[in-house]
Amino acid sequence: MMTHVTTKDIKDQFNLSLVSGEEGIGRHISISDISRPGIEIAGYFMHYPSNRIQLLGKTEISFLGLLEPEEKQDRMMKLCALDTPVIIIAHDMEVPEELIFASNEKSVPVLTTKMPTTRFSSKLTNFLESKLAPTTAVHGVLVDIYGVGVLITGKSGVGKSETALELVKRGHRLVADDCVEIRQEGENMLVGSAPKLIEHLLEIRGLGIIDIMTLFGASAIRSYKRITLIIELEIWDEKKPYDRLGIEEEKMEIIDTPITKLTVPVRPGRNLAVIIEVAAMNHRLKRMGVNAAEDFAKRLDNVITGNEN
Repeated sequence: MMTHVTTKDIKDQFNLSLVSGEEGIGRHISISDISRPGIEIAGYFMHYPSNRIQLLGKTEISFLGLLEPEEKQDRMMKLCALDTPVIIIAHDMEVPEELIFASNEKSVPVLTTKMPTTRFSSKLTNFLESKLAPTTAVHGVLVDIYGVGVLITGKSGVGKSETALELVKRGHRLVADDCVEIRQEGENMLVGSAPKLIEHLLEIRGLGIIDIMTLFGASAIRSYKRITLIIELEIWDEKKPYDRLGIEEEKMEIIDTPITKLTVPVRPGRNLAVIIEVAAMNHRLKRMGVNAAEDFAKRLDNVITGNEN
């Protein structure tokens, strides 16, 4: 699912001043790329990316001042295309009259900011990339275990929330229960958070809804966490072969991003919280280059080779 941002959202977020084109303040922004239309102001509109935010700094405004009035008017009319979401002037510079006229004619908002061009561009890009990132929602529980974001999944009633409660009691931090909102903030980077409605809350059958922050304090919760490990809980199936060495690594794709996945069978007597805790520590060790399963396989190969010789 792809979200969108409006020009008004940008205005409110960065406290920008509206100069003209107020009718278009609700225009949608669907991409995070920002354009510096210097070459367009020089007269070349062949490949004008009109659907991007147009950011003008000192260079563009000073060059515009060198043009004849007719040239200014023509280029400002072209700059204010039908799908241009907004034109922003940095350094709180004075907006040319030709741009004000064109923006009112085409209903393209013109905003100004006191920030320098480069600084504002960086802040705006970060904001847009965060807001426009692809998102999805997953049924499960997200917990921060020793710095590893572990997404616990499984069928309803398998014990996800109870396991999360035990993990919180052991000093780990709850991010989300029942529904985890996930957004892709970069290549192979998924960040999970809780919907505002159920933030800090955990549902335990027989007890109902409990507030983790009230019971265990602010250190027991997190607002968001990068997901690096998925653990699926399933009822133990005697007929199903389970991985006993951990050499083969299973992956699960979320928003086209592969995440390491482990399947943990559930049956009476198994301490799931401890198992998941160790799984998180072992996953972190693997990322550091320490793989106990591969080391065991190598030792076994050496023993077999030695016996054959």
